[in-house]
Amino acid sequence: MSLYEQSSSIRAALLSEARERLGVARSQIAVIETVRQTARDICGSDGITFVLREGDLCHYVEEDAIGPLWKGQRFPLSSCISGWAMMNAQTAVIEDVFEDPRIPYDAYLPTFVKSLIMTPLGEKNVAAMGAYWREKRSFTNLEISTVKTYGALVGKALSDLLEPQHH
Repeated sequence: MSLYEQSSSIRAALLSEARERLGVARSQIAVIETVRQTARDICGSDGITFVLREGDLCHYVEEDAIGPLWKGQRFPLSSCISGWAMMNAQTAVIEDVFEDPRIPYDAYLPTFVKSLIMTPLGEKNVAAMGAYWREKRSFTNLEISTVKTYGALVGKALSDLLEPQHH
């Protein structure tokens, strides 16, 4: 049993806390800040990015990582993994970033990133969240489902902001 699996009760508590914070978020900034503050611990990753879709671009608006990634930068949807996840409405699980043809090699070379999970956010895939690791790894189903579950919570919070439900 891995350390990640042993900490399932801690992860569940962190997810519950994040769910509560996302549920009361009243702005996109509040959602993004919640992701920045909570996602790394929940996903057990070395880095997290929050990426917004802006037309045909991906805008890396926030990050929390052991080293700098791409905060503030924009890339064409067609040339980055966050764009791939949003355009295909699928989670990308990449065990070796330098072996996957969807990864722009030059953008990853100066970073610590060796493996990642990128998941689209919201019913209309208006954003994406990336979880990054400094070592090449084989992901467990639990790790993948945790990133996807957290992404679904974030996506719901974003969707609720875009289309508020009237009770």
